[in-house]
Amino acid sequence: MLAAFTLTGQPPPAAEIDRLIRAAGGDPRQVQTELTEAHLLAFTPDGEIRAAYPFSPAPTPIRVTWDGGRGAHAMCAIDALGVSAMLGRPVTITAAEPGTGRAITVTVDAGQAQWTPRTAVVFAGDTGDRGCPSADRCCGYISFFATGRAARAWARRHPEITGTVLRRDGALRMGIETFGALLQPADSDAARENW
Repeated sequence: MLAAFTLTGQPPPAAEIDRLIRAAGGDPRQVQTELTEAHLLAFTPDGEIRAAYPFSPAPTPIRVTWDGGRGAHAMCAIDALGVSAMLGRPVTITAAEPGTGRAITVTVDAGQAQWTPRTAVVFAGDTGDRGCPSADRCCGYISFFATGRAARAWARRHPEITGTVLRRDGALRMGIETFGALLQPADSDAARENW
């Protein structure tokens, strides 16, 4: 699924996903449930992918581009920050601050990042509903903000969301730790640790 996003910015259609699962001897609904519970993918009721962490097939306020324009929307800020390490190439993240639309740009090359504005931060929020997929519980609330003050002001206006303001280095490290090994060869130690 992630390879499809890296090539086209979109996942394969539901019929192709079902075909692949059946070809491997699986039951599509059971496999979809397991993948959703593991927070690897999330599906619509008709079997289409609505989240393939770190990517979103639907537009979000966060877009990641690489190789001169190829790219995809990210599910959240942390997801976007992990894409460079996952792909093994530099990426540019463009995001709109919630509530204001202020532009934030982050250029990431593996473990290095340049933030514009330099005061930008990540707010990591969560609804607290552990019974639903990450796509619904937290992805919409892990966002880039131009300043820590703006993030805290947004949090005060949304008391139903609990969270914290992350420093730039900590947010980048979280993204790398979460997604950095996902597209590595299956026999690598890092890939085994993440699966």
